[in-house]
Amino acid sequence: MTRAASEEPVSEARMTQPEGVSGIPEEISIGRATGIVALGNITSRVLGLGREMLLSDLFGAGIAVDAFNVAVIVPKTLYDLLIGGHVNSALVPVLSEYAMQEGRAALWRLVSLLLGVVVAILAVLVILLELLAPQVIALVTGNAVDEIQVLATHLLRITTPALLFLSAFAVLSGLLYALRRFTLPAFAGAVFNGCIVLVTLLMAPSLGIVAMAIGWLAGAIVQMGTQLLGLRDARIRLSLRRFWQEPGLRRIGLLYLPVMFSLIIDTLVIRLVSYRLAAQVGPASISYMNFATTLVQFPHGLVATAISIAILPTLSRQAVLISSQGVDIYKDTLGRGLRLAIVLILPACVGLFILASVTVGLLFEHGSFTTVDTAYTALALRLYLIGLPFATIDLLLVFAFYSQQDTLTPAIIGVISLIAYMVVALSLMPQYGLFSLMIADSFKHIVHASIAAWLLSKRIGGFRGQGLFSTTFKTALAAAVMGGAAVLTLNVLQPILPAGLFGEIALVMAPLVVGAAVFLELAMLLRIPELSWILRLFSIRRSRHSA
Repeated sequence: MTRAASEEPVSEARMTQPEGVSGIPEEISIGRATGIVALGNITSRVLGLGREMLLSDLFGAGIAVDAFNVAVIVPKTLYDLLIGGHVNSALVPVLSEYAMQEGRAALWRLVSLLLGVVVAILAVLVILLELLAPQVIALVTGNAVDEIQVLATHLLRITTPALLFLSAFAVLSGLLYALRRFTLPAFAGAVFNGCIVLVTLLMAPSLGIVAMAIGWLAGAIVQMGTQLLGLRDARIRLSLRRFWQEPGLRRIGLLYLPVMFSLIIDTLVIRLVSYRLAAQVGPASISYMNFATTLVQFPHGLVATAISIAILPTLSRQAVLISSQGVDIYKDTLGRGLRLAIVLILPACVGLFILASVTVGLLFEHGSFTTVDTAYTALALRLYLIGLPFATIDLLLVFAFYSQQDTLTPAIIGVISLIAYMVVALSLMPQYGLFSLMIADSFKHIVHASIAAWLLSKRIGGFRGQGLFSTTFKTALAAAVMGGAAVLTLNVLQPILPAGLFGEIALVMAPLVVGAAVFLELAMLLRIPELSWILRLFSIRRSRHSA
C-alpha cells in the first residue's frame, strides 16, 4: 500500500498544511485513514484470535489460563489507567499542535520530557509490583483457589516489566500519529500478538503457561521497538530537566484529568470487580469471559476503532471552525461516520450472534477445550453482542466530544454508566452468575451511548438531516433477513456435514457467505448509500494505483 496523504510528515512546511490542500475530497481522506487503521486492526485481531486459539488448545479453560489472564490484566489495567487513555484524549491533540505550530525542536523536547517522566514513574511502579505480587494477586482474585493465586503470582512477576515497554510504546505511537505516520502504530498490535504466538509455540513444550507470559513480555518489547523505525529522524532522548516548566506537559495533564477520573473507576473498580466476581463463580469463568471478549473485540476494533481514529483529526479541525462557518460541516462529517458504523456493525453483530456456537467450536474446541466450554463461551459472547452496536456508536460520540477539546463530559457520562453496570451486575449475580457481567456490560454501553447522543445532539442542534434513522432502519431490516438466511443455511447443513475440521469450517463459512450475499443484495435494493461510498472509495484507490 502506498503512503496515504495523511501519513506524510516529510517536511515542516508540509506538516503545517491542512488536509484537503491536495484536492482529495474529505470523505476519501477519511476513508483512506480508516482503511489503514482497519487493515492493522484486522491483522492484529486475527493474530490475537490465533493467540487465544493457541491458549485454548494447549491449556483449555482451567486454572492455568485463569492465572495467566489475572497476571496479564494487572499490568494491562495499570497501562490503560496511567498512559493508554492519554493517546486519543490528550496526547495526540497536544503533540499534533506542537508538530504544526511549535516546530520539530519543541516537539522533540516535549516528547523527551514526556518519555522521561513516564519511564521514571513506571520503573518505580514495576519494582513495587514485583515486590508486592502476592498481595496484588490476592486483591484481584479474592477467594479464588490457592493454585490460581500461586501460579498467577509467579506469572505476574514475568509480565509486570511489560508495563514499562507498553507505556513507552504509547508515547511513541502518539508521536507517530501526531506526525501523521499511521502505519506502524496501526500494525503494532499485530506485532505484539505475533510475538506471543511465536514464543509460546517455541517454549510451551518445556515451560507450559509460563511461555505465554514470556511471550507477552517479549511482545511488549518488540512492539515498542517497531515504533522507533518510524522515528529515525526524531531527536529524542530521555530527559527530566525542568520538566515541570514544560507547558505541553501541563496541557496534557489538564486534558487527561477527567479521563483519568473515569478510568480509575473503570480499571480499579469495574474491571477488577468483574474479575473478582468471575473468579468466585467458578475456576473457568475468567477464561469464558476472556474468550468471548476476544471475539467481540474483533468487529469492534475493525469498525468502531478504525472509523473513530480516522475521523478524529477532521472533526477536530472542523470543531474550531464551528463559530465562523457554522455547525453543518461538522455534523455532516460526524453523521457520515455514524452511518458507516451502523451499516458495518449491525450485520456483523447479527452474523456473529447466530454463528456464536459454531464459531467458538471451530476456533477454540480443540485439545483441552470441551463442548461444555464452548456452550458457556458462546452464551457469554451473545450477551456481549447485545451491547456491541451501542458501544460502536458510543466510541464515535466520545471522539466527537474529544474533537471539541471536551474530556469532562465523556468522563461524567462514564461514571454514570459504570454505576449502572455495578447495580445490574450485583443485582443479577445471584440468579445469573457469570452471565450477569455480560448483561451488565451491554446495559452499560446502552446507557453511555444514549446519554452521549442526547447531550451531543443538544450541543450541535440535533442530527436532523443526517439520515441516521433511515440508515438504521434499512440496515436492521437487511441484517434481519440476512440472519434468517444464515439460520436456514445452518439448520440445513448441520445434519448432513461430516464431523471434523472440514465440517466445522463449512458450518461457519457457508451461512456467512449466504448471509453476506443476502445482506448486500438487500442493501443495494434498499439503496443504503454507504455501500456506494465504500465502492467509490475502492474504485478511486484502484484508479490511483494504476495511474
